[in-house]
Formats: sequence, structure tokens, C-alpha cells
Amino acid sequence: MNQIALYCKSYRKDFLRLKKLVESIHRHNVDGIPFYISTPDEQKPEMLAILDGIDGYEWVSDESIIASNPRVPAGIEKNRSGGLSQQTIKSEFWRLGLTENYVCLDSDCIFIKDFHVSDFMAGDGNPYTVMYQNKDYYQLAINRGQAKVLNELSLEADTVKAIFGRSGPNYYCPCPPFIWSSKVWRSLDDEFLKSKGMTLWDINTAQHPETLLYLEALLNFKAIPLHPIEQLFRIYYYDWHYFLLRRNGETIKKLAANYLGVIYQSSWDLSMDHGGSTKSFLSRALKKIKRLGRFIQSYF
Repeated sequence: MNQIALYCKSYRKDFLRLKKLVESIHRHNVDGIPFYISTPDEQKPEMLAILDGIDGYEWVSDESIIASNPRVPAGIEKNRSGGLSQQTIKSEFWRLGLTENYVCLDSDCIFIKDFHVSDFMAGDGNPYTVMYQNKDYYQLAINRGQAKVLNELSLEADTVKAIFGRSGPNYYCPCPPFIWSSKVWRSLDDEFLKSKGMTLWDINTAQHPETLLYLEALLNFKAIPLHPIEQLFRIYYYDWHYFLLRRNGETIKKLAANYLGVIYQSSWDLSMDHGGSTKSFLSRALKKIKRLGRFIQSYF
């Protein structure tokens, strides 16, 4: 079993983004950390065609990850939204027994400089935990009239804290990369879910995102020592966030001083969608007009 691995759960729409991620790992993975990609089995040929000529990864099927939990019925992912299925599959990757800890990436992640095992693992052999209060981004959102973002994330955090009966500050790791320990996921399963006749597929909902479930399980069951670090990648949560920071002089070269990579979230950066948009012309035109308005707003 590997001490640490990289893992990305992807699907057809994100395969062009995945290609950029794989290429960046190929350039910057100086310690040769194993890299796994999972997709639905039937999408493997299309993924291989897009990644043609690029190596440095191993493929596993989403179905094998789902089947690795004997308490989960086959085909359960078909009864969940795509987003929730993706969250749960990522969180259950540890069950394959390929690695003790893993850096969980999304397809829209891009490494921008060399990285090492020591970026993810502490000296005692346990992983770091990406965990912070997100105050800088929250203040920025308030400043720009986007307080709705703060309210939504705070409600999520309060809801998950209540499951475990914890009071105190809200902690977040809303975007990848996440550094996850199989010991923490196992503790959530053994010490909480099994006694309630539940699996992660039951508890991971829109109100209970997998990132907060992991953090609260770690704080509650203490399966590993806590070594907190801030986010590893610069995340542009929304287009207004990207426009504003670029306006302030932020560049990829400057980001490399503090971050291993960058994320242009696929929820707003649609330029890399594989297969093109399914939205109507009117819908696409309206989106462009709104984006132009947010770009202009970044000057004020």
C-alpha cells in the first residue's frame, strides 16, 4: 500500500480539463507520487483517446470504488445527482486499499510548480489537513456585495457541526486539493455510520458536503493527529473573484510563491467543457452579458 497517492474522479464533460491536470502532474511530480484516475467504466475509451500519449497515471472504475463497500447496493449512484455521486465516490476511494492517504484533486486543478511528498505529509508520517476559516475570502465577498456566498457556506458548516454535537468556529476546505486519510474515513464509518445502519451515500447530501464530514469526523474521532495547513491551490471561486484578483496584479508566476497550483472552477469557466455547451443560444448570451458586467464591476 502506498503512503500517499494522487487521485482524481473525472467524467466525460471534464476530460479536456483532466488532460491539463495530467500534463501538469507529469511535469511537476518530482517524487513520482502514484496518480489514480477514476471514471465510469463506459467512459474509459473516450478518456484514453483524449489522454492519448500521456502516461503517469493508473485508471480505476467508479464502479469498483462503489462495489468496495459491501453495505452499498449496486447501482446506487444512479439514484443520486451527478454532483453527490462524485463527492461520495471520491470519499470512498480509500476502500480500494491502494493508499493510506490521498490528495484528492478535481479535473479543474492545475499544478504550477514542482511538488513533493513533504508538501502533503508531516514528519510523523501523518498527512496534513487542509483546514481554515476562510475569513479573507469571506471579507472579500462582503466587500463586493456577494454576502450570499458566506451565508450558504456558514449554514452548511453549522449543519454538519450539529451532526457531531460540536460547537465553536466553523472550519472549511471547500475546494480541492484535499489531503484525506483512510483512517479518518474509516473512523466515520466504524464509529458513526455503522451503528446507525447508514453509509456515506446516506449522509453525504447537499446539506452535508463530504469536505465538512471529513473535517468534523477528524475533530470528533481523532483518528490522526491534526496538522492543519491552508489551501494548497489558489482557487478562483467565481468569475468576479478571478477578475478582481487579476485586476490587483495577480499572475501565475506570482502565485507560485505561495501555491502549488490554481483552479478555475468549472462551474463558471465553461471554456474547457468537453462536447460543448447544451445551453440555448439565449442562455449563453445572457451568461456572457452578466460576466461582462462583473468584469466591468472589478474596476470599481
